[in-house]
Amino acid sequence: MLPNTGRLAGCTVFITGASRGIGKAIALKAAKDGANIVIAAKTTQAHPKLPGTIYTAAEEIEAAGGKALPCVVDVRDEQQISSAVEKAVEKFGGIDVLVNNASAISLTNTLETPTKRVDLMMNVNTRGTYLTSKACIPYLKKSKIAHILNLSPPLNLNPMWFKQHCAYTIAKYGMSMCVLGMAEEFKGEIAVNALWPRTAIHTAAMDMLGGSGVESQCRKVDIIADAAYSIFKKPKSFTGNFIIDENILKEEGIKNFDVYAIKPGHPLLPDFFLDEYPDTKKMESHDATLELKEEKPKSPPKPRSGAVEETFRIVKDSLSDDVVKATQAIYLFELSGKLKPTMAFMSGKLKIKGNMALAIKLEKLMNQMNTRL
Repeated sequence: MLPNTGRLAGCTVFITGASRGIGKAIALKAAKDGANIVIAAKTTQAHPKLPGTIYTAAEEIEAAGGKALPCVVDVRDEQQISSAVEKAVEKFGGIDVLVNNASAISLTNTLETPTKRVDLMMNVNTRGTYLTSKACIPYLKKSKIAHILNLSPPLNLNPMWFKQHCAYTIAKYGMSMCVLGMAEEFKGEIAVNALWPRTAIHTAAMDMLGGSGVESQCRKVDIIADAAYSIFKKPKSFTGNFIIDENILKEEGIKNFDVYAIKPGHPLLPDFFLDEYPDTKKMESHDATLELKEEKPKSPPKPRSGAVEETFRIVKDSLSDDVVKATQAIYLFELSGKLKPTMAFMSGKLKIKGNMALAIKLEKLMNQMNTRL
């Protein structure tokens, strides 16, 4: 893991959603340097399935060597944001780092996403990030460190990342667009970057989304905390980057990533918005340039003796015993006309239990099959 250097000693780090999970992990990493942490979150009482409050987080931060200021903040409320910023400046004298971590998620398609959920994601992810940044920027401009870090993905315009959860993708990309715009607007004054994990990260929220056993396919929150700390060590000129946690830690000399795994050696779930296939558009993590991988022309395989047999031949050739064992997946095919691929949490003809990334891979495979049926 990445050692602390004392870089953030005496600095004030304002973190939204810091009562648990990734936000708290970043807070604890900074606290080891002796940083001041503003815990800007709305949880004041523990949730049965999501333990941790702004007050329990404050206790952990101070035990780790930092100073804590718990503030009740729902990032949808501009007044609560402003009040927390004022309290931070009054108590600690300024703000040096802002981490926009608070986020809402609903992995549902267009017709299955209620307007209330759409509004929640847009208001927390995009609007909340924008307003919190706006409130902190006047003070960040006065800091020698001056970093804004958004926990958001590279701007990957591959349609597959919009198809199944369009509203969520738009809301997360709104956070990334804040990076794109503010990095240029405040170049030379404030470093503005995005950080995203290569693999799924184990949090209480992930347990709720992925179900029992998903943790074995995840990494610990420590990898995000270390990656964020690595970014904070960089100068203001390091700005406008869409950074993948694993990539920046490799630059730091980290070679053994098993230390970050919940279950070392177990296959990991790749995270959303990162293409894993050679024929899709890929956003490179550091220079944020869009690179098109050339696909060699392929002649379609000749069917052996009919569409159904050809369909299952493709499935057999594309899956391996190792993949099935790793994901503990179960597949149910109902053939009527064309196959309709969906993910496990959607209704449809293909039902997949287990690996979400494998569901995406199979979806692409089913689309290829449809051209042959």
